[in-house]
Amino acid sequence: MDVLQTVFWSLGSSRNALADRLECSKSKANALAAGLIEQGLLEETGLQASSGGRRPETLQLAQGLGAVIGVDLGATSLDVAVMRPDLTVLARHSEDADVRAGPGVVLARVRDVMRELLAQCGLSARKVIGVGMGVPGPVDFASAQLVNPPLMPEWDSFSIRDYLGEAFAAPVFVDNDVNLMALGELWRLQRGLQNFMVIKVGTGIGCGIVCHGEVYRGANGSAGDVGHICVDQAGPRCHCGNFGCVEAMAAAPAITRLATAAAEAGESPALAEILRANGKLTAVDVGQASRNGDAAANAIIQKAGSLIGQMLASVVNFFNPSHVFIGGGVTQIGPLFLASVRQSVYHRSLALSTRHLEIQYTPLGGQAGIVGAGALAMQESLKLHGARP
Repeated sequence: MDVLQTVFWSLGSSRNALADRLECSKSKANALAAGLIEQGLLEETGLQASSGGRRPETLQLAQGLGAVIGVDLGATSLDVAVMRPDLTVLARHSEDADVRAGPGVVLARVRDVMRELLAQCGLSARKVIGVGMGVPGPVDFASAQLVNPPLMPEWDSFSIRDYLGEAFAAPVFVDNDVNLMALGELWRLQRGLQNFMVIKVGTGIGCGIVCHGEVYRGANGSAGDVGHICVDQAGPRCHCGNFGCVEAMAAAPAITRLATAAAEAGESPALAEILRANGKLTAVDVGQASRNGDAAANAIIQKAGSLIGQMLASVVNFFNPSHVFIGGGVTQIGPLFLASVRQSVYHRSLALSTRHLEIQYTPLGGQAGIVGAGALAMQESLKLHGARP
């Protein structure tokens, strides 16, 4: 790994730490750092704590490099941020969105928000060195195009890179949204975990896979499309055309559908009251009813968690990760959901696969996707520019 990538992934590094990570002598690391500081690519940002001798200087990517833009597009949400090279957020905007409106409408709004945020920061488009974008569907990473995305059929083979490239000269990188969540957690961990998974449960269900310290995308970019693993052959038809997919039975739309049925059937007074007040139910409403002791809401959450755990158990047996991080909107449903997932995974997986397995909500929470988008933009821009001393 080159010096700039090493500094980026270490969230700030001393010269001695740089030598250790690059597996070179301290004198060589000093020379490499000095050269990059002189070129304006690295900068010293303050003293670190002493470990017994002279306090070392912290090295970071120079702010003068420019800025990156991260875009996290979900099925029903849009999150955009302008960040420094060290992923410090300079400006951020979130709003509701609907990918079914099509790429023309959605990307026009993305482009407008990007421009507005840059203006807030006093930056011109020329200062953008890379754009990273996550989308809720399978992506051919090399071409930055979606391939038969179930939740957004009008986007198939649409060139997001070309569209945004008309407004920004910087390179544009596109990946599946949950891959970027995994990349965000990998950056937070400074590659401290080598084999883990991130599961996103929202409108759909997907999985980001980190294998040997890198995001694994598979041969064509569809690795981790676990939402269409069958958990009940007698289950409802999924939008992919098959029956009993875990996404059709345990994602947010399935949870709200079951909750609405329970409310209308008089099985849940709490849900019925929310439905009368708001005209609809959300997964968050189901979580609130559960926290208030509603039996029907508890049963719906436990069933969804159990089905997702059933799917995860097979994946855990196959991949043997050290950690499973769960993110997405359904995480707001509360602790009962996580407990149900854990119980199902531990019950169905092999003992060796789960001996040291940790299952928890994503530490970055709702920031995982936007952090991953920024990390993608920075990582790939550094690769593309080949900035090696």
